Amino acid sequence: MKKVAVALSGGIDSSYTAYLLKSYGYEVVGIYMKLHDAVDGYHEKNLKKIKNVCENLNIPYHIVDMSKQFKKDVYDYFVNTYKDGLTPNPCVKCNRYIKFGALIDKAKELNCDTLSTGHYVKTDGEFLYEAADKQKDQSYFLSQVRQKNLKFLYFPLSDQTKEYVKEQAKNIDFLRDISASNESQEICFVSNSYIDILNKHYDTNTKGNTIDKNGKIIGTHKGYMHYTIGKRKGFEVYGALTPHYVLATFKYQNSITVGDKNELKKNIITIDNLNMFINEKEFDSEVRLRYRSAKEKCTVSIKNQKAKIRLKNTAFAVANGQYAVLYQKNKIVGSGVIINSELQDDIW
Repeated sequence: MKKVAVALSGGIDSSYTAYLLKSYGYEVVGIYMKLHDAVDGYHEKNLKKIKNVCENLNIPYHIVDMSKQFKKDVYDYFVNTYKDGLTPNPCVKCNRYIKFGALIDKAKELNCDTLSTGHYVKTDGEFLYEAADKQKDQSYFLSQVRQKNLKFLYFPLSDQTKEYVKEQAKNIDFLRDISASNESQEICFVSNSYIDILNKHYDTNTKGNTIDKNGKIIGTHKGYMHYTIGKRKGFEVYGALTPHYVLATFKYQNSITVGDKNELKKNIITIDNLNMFINEKEFDSEVRLRYRSAKEKCTVSIKNQKAKIRLKNTAFAVANGQYAVLYQKNKIVGSGVIINSELQDDIW
């Protein structure tokens, strides 16, 4: 009998995944990761649900403290990236280093053949693919997972929809209450605003200058860490009659550059920290520049461990620090961190 470790969070997706695995005849072992203590009562609430699920399924579960690695690879990265005036994506980091890195090692320690989670994503052991439920698809967040680790993963919800999972769970006594629970917060250690986290480490409320693209001071703002690319509120522009948008932030000057919406247009993007699933150095693709954004047609050329992405159409508010994920149809072929974006004429 195949032994499967399932990552349990206390939510409906992972709980239903455990239920499915047991019904398929696998030997199932639950693992709960303690990643942080940022939210009061967080673990107690989750573990109460997990204990109930595992008792009803008659499966063991293990509590694993990964807080030190999480702090180093995810939390500190999150804080430092905002400090640098960039926009982080902690979930991508967590999936690479924790959930589909350190957790795989733990599953192997427990002599498991496979690690399973409640993510909505597909894999064939070589590539990642979008899930059937396009509204809940999480392939973007897994795009930096090492290709060698994919063969150890199994996602039972890849062909399910969230709506179907919740409906099925309503008919299972010990899952009914969980199915009615609210969705988990987007970033597990952020209860309200990312600024609340940053304020624990820095004085984010240091007033600075709002400038235009020529460097002219045209207003003030409350501190550069409050702003991400494309934001249009929370700063002052003297005598403004039209909307202004954040085009860039500068930590050393504690300034932000603003302009009109058209100045947010970009069609050439450079990425590094590449995680490629194919060997080609030049290819046609589509790219998703942030979670929930539409995929844009593009060409990709790779040289010196960086990729240059040329968009067929312009994209708005491309943020350095976010991830560009490359797709061919519904298959991920690679990803990387955005380090530069610009607008050029006649690139096609």
